[in-house]
Amino acid sequence: VSCRALMNCSLPHRVLLSSPMEGQRDRLCLQSLWDFVTAKEPLIKSPFFPVLFSFTAYMAFCLPYIALDFLSIRLPDLRKYKIQPQNYPSLGMMVPCIIQSVYHHVVLIFPVTFLHWYWRPMKLPVTAPELPEVLLQVAVCLLLFDFEYFLWHLLHHKVPWLYKTFHKVHHKHVSTFALTTQYSSVWELLSLGFFAAINPLLLGCHPLTEMIFFLVNIGLSVEDHSGYDLPWSTHRLVPFGLYGGAPHHDLHHLKFKSNYAPYFTHWYKLFGTFMDSV
Repeated sequence: VSCRALMNCSLPHRVLLSSPMEGQRDRLCLQSLWDFVTAKEPLIKSPFFPVLFSFTAYMAFCLPYIALDFLSIRLPDLRKYKIQPQNYPSLGMMVPCIIQSVYHHVVLIFPVTFLHWYWRPMKLPVTAPELPEVLLQVAVCLLLFDFEYFLWHLLHHKVPWLYKTFHKVHHKHVSTFALTTQYSSVWELLSLGFFAAINPLLLGCHPLTEMIFFLVNIGLSVEDHSGYDLPWSTHRLVPFGLYGGAPHHDLHHLKFKSNYAPYFTHWYKLFGTFMDSV
């Protein structure tokens, strides 16, 4: 048998072997992180973990903006990034937001997550997901959440009873600051929590992908309400004006009748509710 024939016979075998190896290399990008997470398995599987994860992540994203609120009053170089520089939150405005968030997490979110923990215990796979899979699913989850929230938000502005009964409390502050992100009614909090939880479930996301999506979603939401247009803000990183960010959402709180989607701009452009922040 010729050498050429041997090489031709071995080629398909090589191709078949290379594909799994490439997948393993992609997965190893996140395997160390996943190993670190699963090392805390008793905590991760605890009924207290979801509420602790949610509140800790929320406050961690809020704290830099809280510091910025106190510093930018005294530092002009920071003040120029404030969207409404004439309006600054006081400690008296921040504390009720924190108290309400703690109350909601303890009295509302914990019972719901406890029931979820009881009926559907978390299973932790041995292997991490591949990086392309994580990026794709997080992007799809964000797009789905953006669409769901847009419809919910539009409806609760167009129907006066819904607005007065459920959504008006979130518009108490015309000038937003980070801690107003979750300052909302029980119905609004549970509705948005449901949207955020159901999308990874529908897509069959890996638990690590689900955690990453929750972190990204909380972080973007806090940024939306931060009241700052910083050089590294998300809307400056996403091209072609596809992402609204803090300037657009701040304008929504100021004008009430525009920019209903939380993140991307395509829905309120399609529905004619777009208002530019410039």
